[in-house]
Amino acid sequence: MIGKSTCPLAILLCTLAAPLLPAQTTRPPLAPVIKGIPRDSALRLPVTVQPSHPLPPPVAPHLPIRTPGIAFHDVARASGTIFSGTVTRIERRPANQSQTLTTVAITFHVEGAIRGAREGEDFTILQWAGLWSSGQRYRLGERVLLFLYPRSKLGLTSCVAGPMGRFELDAWGRVLLSAHHLSAFRTDPVLGGRSRLRFSDFALAVRQAGEEE
Repeated sequence: MIGKSTCPLAILLCTLAAPLLPAQTTRPPLAPVIKGIPRDSALRLPVTVQPSHPLPPPVAPHLPIRTPGIAFHDVARASGTIFSGTVTRIERRPANQSQTLTTVAITFHVEGAIRGAREGEDFTILQWAGLWSSGQRYRLGERVLLFLYPRSKLGLTSCVAGPMGRFELDAWGRVLLSAHHLSAFRTDPVLGGRSRLRFSDFALAVRQAGEEE
């Protein structure tokens, strides 16, 4: 009886007395070395998460901007003065007893006259200073073609429909159409699809617009 009971006890004692072997583990691979960043710091770099759905492409800046509800004949018919010229003087005029508003006087040397101005004269317009502050400005030496509203009782005027009544001129005196103009006037028989015109062709478009019923 004693011999049979000591065998299992001996086996248990041998098992407990055996040296413990360290568990075999898999060592993770070292993080890549990035220049200027310690190896352990690379593990804490932010991870870029890709969106599950692709983002829409940005709108191309050259696409024309739609300006509904206005046509070239609308701008031409609403104008009291139409001319092209160069800005020669800009003067801020404070309010006084005769003029209750602060204004800006802009003088042009008229190069091409279509309506309400004479070629070769110096033509001065009076604009409310608030429009100047909002971005409707001019600079000395700038060459433009303007469609201006008839003067108000205070003698003020501004471009018809804001930027739609203002065109830039190139070094050869040709009228340049912006993306706004191209979109709004695309159905005009003279202006449609043309980004620049000679002044004579532009004057023809104004006359045709005035003749339309």
